[in-house]
Amino acid sequence: MSKSLLSVAVAAFVLSGCSLIPDYQRPAAPVAAQYPQGPAYSPAQAANVAAAEQGWRQFFNDPALQQLIQVALENNRDLRVAALNIDAYRAQYQIQRADLFPAVTANGNGSRQRVPAAASSTGKATINGQYSATLGVSAYELDLFGRVRSLSEKALQTYFASEEARRTTQISLVASVANAYMTWQADKELLKLTQDTLEAYEESYKLTARSNEVGVASALDLSQSRTSVEGARVKLAQFTRQVAQDQNSLTLLLGSGIPANLPAAQPLSAKLLSEMPAGLPSELLQRRPDILGAEHQLLAANANIGAARAAFFPSISLTANAGTLSPDMGGLFKGGSGTWSFAPSINIPIFNAGSLRASLDYSKIQKDISVANYEKAIQTGFQEVSDGLAARQTFNQQLQAQRDLVAANQDYYRLAERRYRIGVDSNLTFLDAQRSLFSAQQSLISDRLSQLTSEVNLYKALGGGWYENSGQAKPISEEPPKG
Repeated sequence: MSKSLLSVAVAAFVLSGCSLIPDYQRPAAPVAAQYPQGPAYSPAQAANVAAAEQGWRQFFNDPALQQLIQVALENNRDLRVAALNIDAYRAQYQIQRADLFPAVTANGNGSRQRVPAAASSTGKATINGQYSATLGVSAYELDLFGRVRSLSEKALQTYFASEEARRTTQISLVASVANAYMTWQADKELLKLTQDTLEAYEESYKLTARSNEVGVASALDLSQSRTSVEGARVKLAQFTRQVAQDQNSLTLLLGSGIPANLPAAQPLSAKLLSEMPAGLPSELLQRRPDILGAEHQLLAANANIGAARAAFFPSISLTANAGTLSPDMGGLFKGGSGTWSFAPSINIPIFNAGSLRASLDYSKIQKDISVANYEKAIQTGFQEVSDGLAARQTFNQQLQAQRDLVAANQDYYRLAERRYRIGVDSNLTFLDAQRSLFSAQQSLISDRLSQLTSEVNLYKALGGGWYENSGQAKPISEEPPKG
């Protein structure tokens, strides 16, 4: 009996290296080797530090924004859920991995029973007892064809994908907080501009009203001046509402209230963001967590094919126990009381109406879907970076043109006001200059906000926002979790 047990153990160890998981070949990136070139793009620049490794404290220069990002990373509920999902997938992996090892259990039982004389075969009352202590292994599957290890590998790759999902969530959170904060600041600047403009309109209206009283300005001039005042009041209510809603949106992202000790915000015209070269498209494959997560999902699907293949072959399970049995407690561990049992079982699939073949086909289809998702993640990342690079160059040109337009409108306004006050031009020209200046100033603030958000989105598209400080980057660990 011992020789047969040894033979089974040797065979199990010899076959334990067998794996039916297909060899993994990373799909070729379905994008160009370089980002687009043309009038909308600035010349490529060499990067000393990859955008993904540039810490958000070095990228965002506003101390108030830095503090808000820190608060969000500590309190945001979406990020908290992503971290808990990692713990959940780690536990699932450890559960699946445990099937690779036999589960050993120890049991102890004891019973005593009194049989009355009327029910005893001897006609006398008797007391019967039985005690046992056993150590056993129950239904341990010998992983001859790697089915259990394939499932374990699938769980491990799913765990790695959950880690990348958390990185994706954090990167998106950092970008969302930055965009929400800058939108808040832009709307506050628009609100302040509207308040100043409304005061100017009201002064102009009073001047027109006095001129109307003395017969210099017509009723039409007075009515036109009033429309400017009322239009500014509409904008004032709009921006007051937007500032309040922006603050509410930011509070939701933070997961807590806006800190009372928040530093004074820098104006949108300040250098709020650092320079950030884009690098090469090939870097996205190792920098963007959504692409890395999609590849881990592909590896998990690949491992699942190995499990589906192994299901075609016989499976062997072992159940065994050894211990001692005695009718009384005192004799439980005496010589001659030993007991053991060994019950191997084998399951050989013979006919299952095509179920195993369908399962294998399904697992292959799931892998093809994962390949498509991986390639789509690469294409999406390439498109987002390309859009960001186009926005960078064109927004620089647009902002300069808009600044020139504001300067031109300021000159127009000053001349129109002077000519109106000395009676050379009508009130209509002056009102037109006021409205043109107000519109140009609003557009400048909006364009600056669009430029800043496009830079933040480019930082996110390149995988930036994971590290707090530059120089923290470490090689991505793909070691199985311990525990």
